[in-house]
Amino acid sequence: MGNTPSRQCELEIEEKTVFLTGKKVYRIPALFYDRDSKSLLAFAERRKTRADTSTEVLVMKTGMVIKAEDTHEWSQQKVVEEALLEGYRPMNPCPVYEKTSKTLFLFFTCVEGTVSEQWQIRHCCNKTRLCYITTTDAGESWSPVTDLTDLMAEIKQWATFGVGPGHGIQTESGRLIVPVYAYAPDSRWCCSPRNSYTPYALSLHSDDNGSKWHFGKMLKNESLECEMAEFSDGTDSFIYCNARSKGGHRDEAFSKNKGDDFYELSPGKLVETGSGCQGSLVSFPAQSDAAYADNDPNKWLLYSHPSNKSKRFDLGVYLNKSPKDQRAWSEPWIINEGPSGYSDLAYIDDGWFACLLECGKKCETEQIAYKVFSYSEIKKGIVL
Repeated sequence: MGNTPSRQCELEIEEKTVFLTGKKVYRIPALFYDRDSKSLLAFAERRKTRADTSTEVLVMKTGMVIKAEDTHEWSQQKVVEEALLEGYRPMNPCPVYEKTSKTLFLFFTCVEGTVSEQWQIRHCCNKTRLCYITTTDAGESWSPVTDLTDLMAEIKQWATFGVGPGHGIQTESGRLIVPVYAYAPDSRWCCSPRNSYTPYALSLHSDDNGSKWHFGKMLKNESLECEMAEFSDGTDSFIYCNARSKGGHRDEAFSKNKGDDFYELSPGKLVETGSGCQGSLVSFPAQSDAAYADNDPNKWLLYSHPSNKSKRFDLGVYLNKSPKDQRAWSEPWIINEGPSGYSDLAYIDDGWFACLLECGKKCETEQIAYKVFSYSEIKKGIVL
């Protein structure tokens, strides 16, 4: 982004620690707002160290939303014991809610032992499984784990893959969509194990309330961790995908068929950070704004990501009131100065948002914190 971003110190934002690193390290936040119970469910990986290969379990906490701008104290930390396969470590929590049955699916991957992602890519040997558990009581109890791996033929062709991390969505038509990225065979290379797999984002979706799941087609550009959101322009609905990349700019794509396949957009205003970082995305109802009153889309987009071009620093939120135009992204409003990593956004209603984010004073893995802010604050914050 070309201009100096607005700083969060111009506005006071509530911040609370949800998961604090001490003897254990907490990473990879995922957030879900349950409108029925008016509660926020926060998920994360608990690790022995900062290394991806040291993940032990998934953990969660619940926070009651008293008012949109206020969250009651978070519950005690709970290990999601059902999110386990023997001999595997759970990673990448990714909740998606099915509103008809009022069922929350918690998707995650299970990786064998301490096998790393790079080992799987280097040896062209997938040691990752696709799993989910469900709850109908806001995480008080969970179903046994469902392992989809052997039912999905595509997985057998991949070196490895991941879901999210972050959250999935349910479209207005009822389709459930889980964001996925996978290392697939790349025909540009010969059979060299080191170079024969390339990551691409894609969707995992269900049209029968989560009974059966199918993969969509991969994006054409190299793309990694991603999130997706549905928006409409008053006539048609689209799925927008925003993915981590290695090319200096975020990979952005649209789908006109509910995520079955995507068409890529040319590099836009959203800059990727250094070697890359996960970002979050949420759509929300267009807000009252006289400047856009004549041609408001039905849904706008909010995106969170470290705003620094070279390192994971200064988490910003970006607003797009015309989602079909990738040039319409605002400059970032910085909601966390200093070290900032992965994040996940949720729309609470009435113009209020919640963000679960990795942050710290010296390192972004010192804690996972929670911040709440309103559209009016965002609008003020992005005015330079």
